[in-house]
Amino acid sequence: MRFASIGSGSDGNGTLIQGQDQATVLVDCGFSAREALARMGEQGVVAEDLAAILVTHEHGDHIKGVARLANLCRIPVYCTWGTWASKLNGVLDDALFRLITPHEGFSVAGLMVQPVPVPHDAREPCQFVLEQGGRRLGLLSDVGSVTPHMVESYQGCDALMLECNHDLAMLAEGPYPPSLKRRVSGPLGHLNNRQSADMLSQLERSGLQHLVVAHISQKNNHPDLALEALLGDALCPEHIIRLATQNSGFDWLTIEPETETV
Repeated sequence: MRFASIGSGSDGNGTLIQGQDQATVLVDCGFSAREALARMGEQGVVAEDLAAILVTHEHGDHIKGVARLANLCRIPVYCTWGTWASKLNGVLDDALFRLITPHEGFSVAGLMVQPVPVPHDAREPCQFVLEQGGRRLGLLSDVGSVTPHMVESYQGCDALMLECNHDLAMLAEGPYPPSLKRRVSGPLGHLNNRQSADMLSQLERSGLQHLVVAHISQKNNHPDLALEALLGDALCPEHIIRLATQNSGFDWLTIEPETETV
């Protein structure tokens, strides 16, 4: 299994996951269909490669191009009822809608997918843990606070995309109006650097091959501050950390299969 990003941040998000059979899943599409196809092309993926689009929630930076891309290329879309009702009802071709529930796993493109309900100011948001061949990839962003269920769900991941959205001091001193600052830092907003480090500290990390810092705010955070928080408590070695950027995401990272013992 391998994964890549076509962009991560407040202006658009999309993550590609490819299993052993080369079928590809796109998680979120916060770009126009045209831009998403161009960005996927930079990763060597064309529309015909996509077996499904998984949607975490209905905010524009995650759902902007979903209906157009799916309708145009006839790609099934997997999301909760709340996400569908909020933005996709009447826009997405009903024949392409695949209903998921936040506590029930499902299979797509040879991947086992476990939705994880999360606290965020959306109608029925969830994040995902994907598994194939005993290897687990966790995607976790757009979360305002850490719950026990989240900690349990993301145990034992071999790769993890983890939101480090903002630095509290930068957010407090930054350009956002007070109402938006309260939303971002609130229990239904986004994880700050310290919260992300605390979340990571509660996970079993011995088998972690890749840690990707995602959804970094361009106005209220800096990559160095996110890295400082994650490295400050020696939570993981620096060489496994990558940054997902808004402009280009990150290139393919491979999750190595389990080694067979004789």
